[in-house]
Amino acid sequence: MANDPARPRDPAEVVTESNPKVTYSAVFADREYRALFLSTLINWIGDYLSRAAVTVLVYHQTQSALLSAASFAIGYVPWLFGPVLAAFAERHPYRRVMIVSDLSRMVLISLLLLPQLPVPAMLLILLVAGMFAPPTQAARSALLPTVVGRERLALALTISQTASQTAQVFGYLVGATVAVALTPRIALGVDVLTFALSAALIAFGVRHRPTTMSSAQRTHLLHETAEGFRLVFGHPVLRSIAVVVFTITVFAIVPEGLAAAWAADITTDPETRGLGQGLIMAAGPVGFIIGGTVFNRIVPAERRARLIPVLAVLPPLLLVPSLLAPAAPAAALMVLSGGLVQGALTPTLNAVFVLALPHGFRARAFGVMSSGIQISQLAAVLTTGSLAEHFRVPMVVGLWSAGGAVAMLFLAFFWPAPAAFARATADAAATMPDEEKPAAPPVRQPGPADADTGSGTVPTTSVTPERS
Repeated sequence: MANDPARPRDPAEVVTESNPKVTYSAVFADREYRALFLSTLINWIGDYLSRAAVTVLVYHQTQSALLSAASFAIGYVPWLFGPVLAAFAERHPYRRVMIVSDLSRMVLISLLLLPQLPVPAMLLILLVAGMFAPPTQAARSALLPTVVGRERLALALTISQTASQTAQVFGYLVGATVAVALTPRIALGVDVLTFALSAALIAFGVRHRPTTMSSAQRTHLLHETAEGFRLVFGHPVLRSIAVVVFTITVFAIVPEGLAAAWAADITTDPETRGLGQGLIMAAGPVGFIIGGTVFNRIVPAERRARLIPVLAVLPPLLLVPSLLAPAAPAAALMVLSGGLVQGALTPTLNAVFVLALPHGFRARAFGVMSSGIQISQLAAVLTTGSLAEHFRVPMVVGLWSAGGAVAMLFLAFFWPAPAAFARATADAAATMPDEEKPAAPPVRQPGPADADTGSGTVPTTSVTPERS
């Protein structure tokens, strides 16, 4: 496509230009990105290890399935305050926020290693430790575009989200196995070490940058939080992305949340129910990993943003055949297919969202989005779990997904035009700090050939030159 500076540029061109330089090796060549990526991956693995281990530890001490489930569900509670905590993170340098959060969680989780710790104290510690998750996640997300540059952002997001799904599968599997076979405190001890290692990686691998919000810009924390909400839901492009993301989440999380009941409903042999549950729970993350990797390698970059409204309809639509109550392997295949589409869709959605954010609002906007995702997941699981008490799980999943497909068709019909994304991206780019602005294109001096013709031409440059 010609590089016409007067033509409004499609968000896909701005996000991930078909540039041979934007490769996995190019992303990982950045020392800061390597430190940020490894820190995030280690953090995720530790979190999933501890979640699995704590549920086992609480169950061993109480023999209560309810308290064990509460120890897992308490991880959602801090996200009710996520936008406020993210607004707090916006006030401070992102690097400092991540280091302080990691060290604080390291100290808190280490308290769970104390023998005979009462369960109420465990739950309180988990709640307080969870309060550090929203600000550090918002800070990481806000820092990523600065570290990798706008031209590498979509691929960096793909890598991060694929790693997240891998860490989830690995962390849950290893954490539960170690907790049951040996002792939950081994997994918790590993989690403590991951926080220490994560903080060290950020401290020594990511350079200091000043806060994006000066003291003169500060008002009241709640007012700053409200500004994040107004930005996300008052901006037509950001609002459209947010609604699509939340809607996909509401329908995509259901197979994982109902996996145990679903396997029991469609499997008559008690000995194979565990396998069926495992297949259904693992299928989504595995599909996400494959879809995110393959789609972003083989689909031309300029098509990705244009495919968003089409892809968004598919995850719930692919689960509608659950109404036929297929066997566990077939159900897992449907969930896998939905995961493939999510892996293809989510990084592009995230990249377009990031590039439409004005500088100085990233952490708050990500706080709103992250909290919305977590709350959407919790609401969906609780609602469908209640329905499953009265109806067969395949019927619940199938009808719930059919409703999701209709909702996504409606949202796809009102999806903004490419020109709206182009304007939003251009407006946000105008607020960028210098280190995120693309380098000025080199100007060739007129040579002999130009002197002969009198043209004095300047060569056409890439739309997304290397980050300065």
